[in-house]
Amino acid sequence: MVVASSPPYNSLEKKHWWITNKKIVDRYIKDARALISSPNEFDLTAALNLLEAALALSPKCEEALELKSRSLLCLKRYKDIADMLQEYIPSLKLSYDDLAASCSSDGLQQLCRERVKLLASDDDEASSFKCFSVSDLKKKVRNGIRRSCEKEGQWRYLVLGQACCHLGLMEDAMALLQTGKRLASAAFRRESICWTDDSFSFSTDDNQPQTPPRTELESICHLLSHIKLLVRRKTAALAALEAGLHTEAIRHFTKIVDGRRAAPQGFLAECYMHRAAAYQSSGRIAEAIADCNRALALDPSSIVALSTRASLFESIRCFPDSLHDLEHLKLLYNSILRDRKLAGPVWKRQTIQYREVPGKLCCLATKSQELKNRIASGETGNVDYYALIGLRRGCSRSELERAHLLLTLRHKPDKWITFIDRCELTDGLDIDLIKDRAKMSSLLLYRLIQRGYTNVMGIILDEEIVEIEPKKASVALQQEMQLQHQEQVETATSAQVYQGVFCRDVAVVGSLLSQSGFNSPISVKYEALSC
Repeated sequence: MVVASSPPYNSLEKKHWWITNKKIVDRYIKDARALISSPNEFDLTAALNLLEAALALSPKCEEALELKSRSLLCLKRYKDIADMLQEYIPSLKLSYDDLAASCSSDGLQQLCRERVKLLASDDDEASSFKCFSVSDLKKKVRNGIRRSCEKEGQWRYLVLGQACCHLGLMEDAMALLQTGKRLASAAFRRESICWTDDSFSFSTDDNQPQTPPRTELESICHLLSHIKLLVRRKTAALAALEAGLHTEAIRHFTKIVDGRRAAPQGFLAECYMHRAAAYQSSGRIAEAIADCNRALALDPSSIVALSTRASLFESIRCFPDSLHDLEHLKLLYNSILRDRKLAGPVWKRQTIQYREVPGKLCCLATKSQELKNRIASGETGNVDYYALIGLRRGCSRSELERAHLLLTLRHKPDKWITFIDRCELTDGLDIDLIKDRAKMSSLLLYRLIQRGYTNVMGIILDEEIVEIEPKKASVALQQEMQLQHQEQVETATSAQVYQGVFCRDVAVVGSLLSQSGFNSPISVKYEALSC
């Protein structure tokens, strides 16, 4: 009988421990809820530690998960929220669906089969796979998500939507916040059905899903309207860029990056890269390099920014700077191959895929060797400063001075780093480090612009000297011819005056001689004397 009574005893003992753990979890949650209401950061950290202990005892406790996510949101640890709730990010779901739908090769088919092996076979020796339709699976997953929304609570969509907004995932944030707002409205309607006509307070029944406070819903509505504005402007800018309207695209992106309200760091870095592409297409190389510098200051591991800036430096024949960016890019590719995964978290948007890295690395090595050979051959002094400043060859001095003044005012290092003040930094990044990095890159660009101004001004002065010398020679020749002509005129005038005076004097002398008989014949004079 002792043996027969042992199983009930063990079951009672297990039940007793389960009840004890539940009480401990409830106590942790109660203390954490009291600490979360405090604005002190240390209290929020203590509440987060309590919730971690509660989740260690009960990993699926919905209340503990909600309080933990809200604590992380108050502490501005948005990446931790995205890592915890990454299966709810829409873009990540779509990427997984696209991966499953694009399994066309044998290797990818084998990978998909390994992932969708849902039921084990009875025969261990013969491995069989369950065949099914991917479209049916999508429908089942979507229906399951719709049915589980009410059970899981709308807090996941609201909290994750705010975190995605601060991380720069604007499209995901808009979809999540709209879903959370719709679920909150539906829950409010369900609660309002149970109220009486003279009831003006919310239901406090624990079995009913709790709706977020009105203040939170209002802040979410304001945040959602701001997200829609940014997404609308970005969509218009990208459409103008694809249509070839570069000036219009630059105008839309400038509205985003120079807005009064601060924008997330990741979103601004993406907008700076798109505006750099618009500047490059419109021939404004200095502005494009400046936007690449801004994007790299916000995200130093941006592959697109490094490759774009390297191509810009190569286009103006500034080969050492281009080689420096290519070497940095090569280090990033090598680190990806070493870690066997792309840099950053899973939910981060990547511009390349892992299978493309080896081919890009080979092309990069070839390009780097080509630049090294050109640098060794001495092609480092013929930088195209006209393209850097954005002027045509043969421009005037006034055009150069105007373009130089505008570039100097825009890219002065002390004023250039003010874009960081309009940026919302996440996860406790060191703002002084970002400012130093931005100031260093802006100083290099500023010096390059000054060298370009000096070089182009020297060329213009030489051209002016070459143009002025023939003009001076022609003017001197004209002056000499005028002097010669004037001398000839004066000589002729003086000769006429002398001839007239001489003739008049000769006539007077002749008349006097005739009166005195001096011009009479000698015989007559002789006869007169003899008489």
